[in-house]
Amino acid sequence: MAGLTFLGLMVKPGWEVVSQIKPLEPSPAPEGFSGKKWAMAVDLKKCWEAKEGCKDCILACHLVHNVPSIGSLKEEVKWIWTIEYGKAFPEHLHDFNRDEYRGRPVIVFCNQCDDPPCVKYCPTRATWKREDGIVMMDFHRCIGCRYCMAGCPYGSRSFNWRDPRPFIQKVNLEFPTRTKGVVEKCNFCEERLAKGLLPACVEACKEKALIFGDLNDPNSEMRRILMGRHILQRQPELGTKPKVYYMV
Repeated sequence: MAGLTFLGLMVKPGWEVVSQIKPLEPSPAPEGFSGKKWAMAVDLKKCWEAKEGCKDCILACHLVHNVPSIGSLKEEVKWIWTIEYGKAFPEHLHDFNRDEYRGRPVIVFCNQCDDPPCVKYCPTRATWKREDGIVMMDFHRCIGCRYCMAGCPYGSRSFNWRDPRPFIQKVNLEFPTRTKGVVEKCNFCEERLAKGLLPACVEACKEKALIFGDLNDPNSEMRRILMGRHILQRQPELGTKPKVYYMV
C-alpha cells in the first residue's frame, strides 16, 4: 500500500505532462490557403434572439458530415451542440449576472486550438494541425484508443461505439462515413472551404450569429469583430489558444 501511495503521489496529471511536450510542426495548408488562419466567432446575443429551440446550424452541420443520430446520450456523436452558459464559461458566472445568464444555451464545437493537446496525445498522428489552423482527423489512421478524447479539455470529440451508418438519415456521398471504433469532430468544414464555400453552420444561421474568417487578414470581418467587441474564449487559462471566440 505504501508503494501505491508513493506512486500515486509521484505521478503527475496527464495534462501537466503533455503540456510540456513540444508541439508537432503543422502540416502545410492546401493550395490557396497558405498564410491564412481560420477562426469562428459566435455572437451570443444574436443566437439568443433566435426562436426557442433553433438548431439550424447543428442540423446543417450534421447533415453535411453524415453525423449519426443514435438517440442515446451515452453513445451520441456530435460536431456542434449546446451547453449551458455556466458550463461553458464558469469563470464568468457570478452573483450579479447569474439570473441573466442561467440556463442560456451556448453553441460549442471543436475549438481548433493553436496548441491542441489532442494532437500531442494521439499515438498514430490520426489527428494533426494544419498550417491554416484547422485540427484535422484521418479516420483511417484512427485506432480508437481515445487518447485524444482524454486530452481534449472541452469534450469536443465523439467516439463511435457502434457502426454509425445505419443511424444516418440521409447519406451525403461527398463526405466519408465513419466506422465503429473511430473518433470524429468538427473540422471547420475544410472540404467546403476548399470549394470557396462557408462552413455549413455559418451558411445555415438565419440570425447571422456565426462569423467565420481569416485572422491574418486585417480587413476581414473576423479581425474587425475581435477588435471592437468584448470577447470570451473557453478556458483560456489552459494555454490551448482556442480559435473560437464568443461575443457578449
